[in-house]
Amino acid sequence: MQTEPDANALQSQARDIVDHMLARDAFSRWLGVEVLSVAPRRVVCAMTVRTEMVNGFGVSHGGIVFSLADSAFAFACNTHGRVTVAINNTITYPLAVHVGDRLTAEAAEAATSVRIGYYDVTVRNQHGATVALFRGTAYATKQLHSSG
Repeated sequence: MQTEPDANALQSQARDIVDHMLARDAFSRWLGVEVLSVAPRRVVCAMTVRTEMVNGFGVSHGGIVFSLADSAFAFACNTHGRVTVAINNTITYPLAVHVGDRLTAEAAEAATSVRIGYYDVTVRNQHGATVALFRGTAYATKQLHSSG
């Protein structure tokens, strides 16, 4: 009889996967992404917007905010143990982001099926104001994450 892994084992697996992914993710490291918390199917990341991240209007390039949300999404949707890839993402920017803003992205699974997962990511600034709403759809492959 097969038993379900306990909560501690799932938490440990989630953290190991995210740590391994971040160690190999040069772009997220360039962004300055810090992983603040990890739980199965849920991740919180943060970063600070730097001068080289602004567009011609002097506000953060949308791709920077998208990339933070996408990193949090990627980490969250992989925590269950299977290699999982994005198949669709959308984002809305309700508020401008500026140099020096400290952004926090909270990614969490909203719904799932056998192979498809839907994740919501809310990005907030240091004042708690929502600066982006991201929805990601992910496909879980049959490949398991390696242990290191």
